[in-house]
Formats: sequence, C-alpha cells, structure tokens
Amino acid sequence: MANEHYFSSTPESDLKLRTIHATIAGTERELVTANGIFSPAHIDAGTQVLLSNVPKPPPGGNLLDLGCGWGPMALTLALESPHATVWAVDVNERALDLVRANAKKLSIPNINAVLPQDVPEDITFMAIWSNPPIRVGKNELHNILETWLPKLELDADAWLVVQRNLGSDSLQRWMESAFPPDFSFTRAATHKGYRLLRARRRAVNVG
Repeated sequence: MANEHYFSSTPESDLKLRTIHATIAGTERELVTANGIFSPAHIDAGTQVLLSNVPKPPPGGNLLDLGCGWGPMALTLALESPHATVWAVDVNERALDLVRANAKKLSIPNINAVLPQDVPEDITFMAIWSNPPIRVGKNELHNILETWLPKLELDADAWLVVQRNLGSDSLQRWMESAFPPDFSFTRAATHKGYRLLRARRRAVNVG
C-alpha cells in the first residue's frame, strides 16, 4: 500500500468502503468513498476552491470532470445541469465505481463514469472542470492537457485548480506558450494556496 497512488489504474489494497457527508450543489448529502483513491475522507481543498469560484455550468451539452476521483465535481455538474451529459473521467477504476455508486445513491441519471479511452473521439465539451493530477509529473500532466483542452467547444471554458506551490504559475506560462491563439489563459481566483486557472477557447478572426 505504501507505493499505491490514487492515480493507479487498479488499486491493489482491499476495498474498504466508507460513508461521508459532504455538501454537493448546495445541499449536504450522504456519499460513499473508499481507500485507494484521492481524498476519500472529504472534498479536498483544491476542489472546494474550484466549486466555490466557478460560474454555473452550461445547462446542456457535454460537460467533463477530468480526474474525477469519487465524484464531487461530476455530481455537482450533473445536479446543476440535469439536461447535460456529464463525463466523469479517471484512470482509477475504483474511483469510477464510486462515482457510479454515488450517482445511483443520489438518483442522478446523467453521469457517464469512464476511463479516458472510453470517451468517444468525436465528443466536444461545453465546459471542463478539473483538479488535475499534478503529481503524475510534468510530462504526463502536459500530455493530459494537450489531449483534453482541444476538445473544448468554441466560447467554452476549462477551469483548472492547481496548488500554487506545486507549480500553478509555471503551468499557466506553459499553457500560454503551448496552445494555439484560439486559447486564452487567465488566473480567475487565488484562495487557500490554490490558483483557479481559466482556459477559454474562442473564435479567432483570420485576415
């Protein structure tokens, strides 16, 4: 267990379910989490910063929670946008099972909890929310963002929460240099040592 990470695809530890209470979409709810995933005891501070500072999600379309864990962002998206389709994506299959269990527990029908490779290639997103897995390393993190941010629709936003002392400012500079001119990157909020970064895709006039 000492070498097990929440970004392992299949945690090796025996499953130990636990019940927690957390506020999701403005209401305290009973939820299920487990060992072998990210922040099983509560909604982590970074996710709280994102949830407290993002605007309401679009009412429809496809919405993405990238690196969903047990599902606080995906559940929020689905409850606040019941006519949207929410994709909860993670490499940790135990986390995906928990998202499904929590969606069932809260009678939420509009969440697809899937591995990255199970998202159809042609899907684009009206919004992306993410507390990205910084500890996977810079190269892997860059690969993740280069894979998913281009799936934003025009005039849509991705919201990324990153701890300041884990490189949020350098990540913003990298994104500004690595992505084409139809993307803009701004710091939307700073709170409790976290930066909330906004990536916006917009139409660019040519000529």
